[in-house]
Amino acid sequence: MSVDVKAPMPGKILEVLVNVGDQVKEDDEVIMLEAMKMENPIYAPADGTVKEIRVKANDSVDTEQLMMVIE
Repeated sequence: MSVDVKAPMPGKILEVLVNVGDQVKEDDEVIMLEAMKMENPIYAPADGTVKEIRVKANDSVDTEQLMMVIE
């Protein structure tokens, strides 16, 4: 079963901290998002393997935009 990682708010991607194929644990930081002039870490919602990354550094994202899929 896959889990979607979506943007909680509009902002800009500062850094993607994982790669496709990486193993992550629940609450690992996977993306750093800049919003409202603050750095907001985005955490893995579940244990799994990063299946897909749909954003890169400097991309702008909207609220609820799909950023990553963890399987």
